[in-house]
Amino acid sequence: MTGITKPAGWAGGVAALCAAVTIAASPAPEMTTTLAVPQRSNANVSMAADGAFVAVAWSAAASSGATDIFAAVSADGGRAFGAPTRVNDVDGDARVTGEQPPRVSLAHRRDTAPGITIVWTTKGEHGTTLMDAQSTDGGRTFTRVARVPGSDAAGNRGWEAIATDSRGAVDAVWLDHRELAQGAAEMSAMHHEPGGGKPDGVAMAQRSKLFFSALDGSIAPHPITGGVCYCCKTALVSSDGALYAAWRQVYPGNIRDIAFTLSKDGGRTFAPPVRVSQDKWVLEGCPDDGPSMVVDRTHRIHVVWPTLLQEQGQEPNLALFYASSLDGRSFTARERIPTAGTPHHPQMALDGAGRIVVVWDELANGMRHVAVARAGQERSTATPTFTREVIDSAQPGIYPVVAPVSDGVVVAWASGGAASLSVIRVARLTNLR
Repeated sequence: MTGITKPAGWAGGVAALCAAVTIAASPAPEMTTTLAVPQRSNANVSMAADGAFVAVAWSAAASSGATDIFAAVSADGGRAFGAPTRVNDVDGDARVTGEQPPRVSLAHRRDTAPGITIVWTTKGEHGTTLMDAQSTDGGRTFTRVARVPGSDAAGNRGWEAIATDSRGAVDAVWLDHRELAQGAAEMSAMHHEPGGGKPDGVAMAQRSKLFFSALDGSIAPHPITGGVCYCCKTALVSSDGALYAAWRQVYPGNIRDIAFTLSKDGGRTFAPPVRVSQDKWVLEGCPDDGPSMVVDRTHRIHVVWPTLLQEQGQEPNLALFYASSLDGRSFTARERIPTAGTPHHPQMALDGAGRIVVVWDELANGMRHVAVARAGQERSTATPTFTREVIDSAQPGIYPVVAPVSDGVVVAWASGGAASLSVIRVARLTNLR
């Protein structure tokens, strides 16, 4: 985590918890595929699926630091992928991280491959900006890169999420620091050195905005709200004409909890934000760890997120929680998802049967592994019960993503270490309990 003030005993608590937990047996993926650009470090993956069509986007960095965006697609539910195709058209200009990977979304089209849209962050004239490219031929080629409307301004922006509606229109939300750029010195201090002289975190956050934009320019880019945490990824879902957004908000007292809003008019206006859960995580900095969200066929909203948990007799440690809502105005009491070690970076999907599947990475026994939990019911409900397993206990993994296919889910993550360049691993999971 970046810029985080760790509680006393943080490291000791993690070690004790790791020693006490036995990693569950692997769910034995049907098969694992490796995606990589040779001689590059491959990371920062995202994924989307439409039926048997799966699109994976990621970054590939050369030893010089120059970073490009690549995509690969599968037409058979993630069993096999075509060769990677480069998406950005300016050599090495991508600026991405695990919390702001290149985002991919699909537009369903009858009798042909879905349309693909990929959005990522690059360096602009006055700060970072968002770019997008599209493919209409199943990922073989991509259009000339275009700037996301409203994203060319001073200061940093990113941590974006995108969603495609039933008409094929693509929308985006992102964290925008154009107002923070007016005080660059304060921006630097915001990422927090210990001691006095720091600006008020809550006041600073009011200048950090959540922005909305329609990629086709049909709706003028505009801020949804202020007071957002500076560098946690956002979540955006389009479902039955409505848009749903979730992010981490800075509440009075430097509390960093998850917030939610929805729009019923295509993004022109949004409802007042509501708090998903009263976690009261007080933090002088950004966790770099945002929420994930899905909306099911009954219009129930499902959100998963990490927060700090202080249990009696134990050191503080991160934990993953889940809550849901039918109306977007109030959420169920949070439910803890079983994890081991220190969990980070949850992502969520609904499998073909409508069951909730959550993936994340967690530190246990000195290595980060990718874990998965699925709700036990045949249909998602307000109070699901989750069962946790580790996908591959032999390989390290970080920042996993998940997408549904007809007979299960596909999971992708970055894997590698100091001794080798990282690659993207993709696994089909069809036998989750």
